[in-house]
Amino acid sequence: MKSKTLAAWLALLGGPLGLHRFYLHGLGDWHGWLLPLPTALGLYGLQRVQALGQDDQLSWLLIPLLGFTIAGCALRAILYGLMPADAWNAHFNSGSADGGSGRTHWGTVLAIVLSLMLGATVLMASLAYSFQHYFEYQIEEGRRISQ
Repeated sequence: MKSKTLAAWLALLGGPLGLHRFYLHGLGDWHGWLLPLPTALGLYGLQRVQALGQDDQLSWLLIPLLGFTIAGCALRAILYGLMPADAWNAHFNSGSADGGSGRTHWGTVLAIVLSLMLGATVLMASLAYSFQHYFEYQIEEGRRISQ
């Protein structure tokens, strides 16, 4: 029996590593194996910023990958938590008579609330970081062309 609450928490806390995908679909799920790639690239971008400073252009591309991956996993946690019990059981617990694993309770609601807070914060921060560096780059290129 696959628990909706556990799946929501795994998507929130371990989503960028694909833990929720492995829990629901098994270790053969290729989407689960792809999730750590943008996470690792984003962490590499953070490492580059710490080592090379804010002017490293490759980190401008890599850091938002981490943010968008975290935000996407938070969205997935919200979708898992809001899925009706009968739809959850039909999709993930087919052939089971027990309807308890698809029920929503306080743990599921807490996962939804925290996912919404974390996902929105990370998404807005990633967008702000990306746009700020993109526009700064455009201004510098404009200055270089005008001289």
